[in-house]
Amino acid sequence: MGTRQATVVRTTKETDIKLTLTLDGEGEVNVRTGIGFADHMLTLCAFWARFDLDLTCTGDLDIDSHHSLEDIGLCLGQALNEALGDKRGINRVASAKVPMDEALVEVVLDLSGRPYIVYDDALLPDIIAGDEKDVWREFLKSFAFKAGMNLHVKYEYGQNGHHLLEAAFKALGLALSHGVAVGRTGVSSTKGSLD
Repeated sequence: MGTRQATVVRTTKETDIKLTLTLDGEGEVNVRTGIGFADHMLTLCAFWARFDLDLTCTGDLDIDSHHSLEDIGLCLGQALNEALGDKRGINRVASAKVPMDEALVEVVLDLSGRPYIVYDDALLPDIIAGDEKDVWREFLKSFAFKAGMNLHVKYEYGQNGHHLLEAAFKALGLALSHGVAVGRTGVSSTKGSLD
């Protein structure tokens, strides 16, 4: 197996993004989005996944962070999908549950090639770190669909928005670490192919 790595560049009138993702890394992360809280969440996810991630985004932050986070999700999902290649030997299905002080979040995923997301953010406060909570649903939706991933995020309990999202991104990283790991010789499907 070669290096499982992908580089994605996306330039639109709303964002200019370049990222390189290495799945079999050391958790070395360099993220610069212009959104401090997003840098924190993406760094947590990549670190706990043990991915190496170098990401820069220049976006229309004079409007808000929506376009930046949505497009970062698209690029990160595309990079994950490309880096996985034919997905031969990956564990594919994984889950993680992470506490952060009073908060508890579970993430379950399947790198099947069939995108889907179940995400109920009713526990999150409307505004987190100055942004509407909706931007995180849009990020995760974009990420899941471009990655070809079935993604379920369950906020079990908690009050603090930062704690809830931090637990979610750590859990996402941990689940991705196990899901992309090579644990068998063939394709992880009884039908012999994915998607």
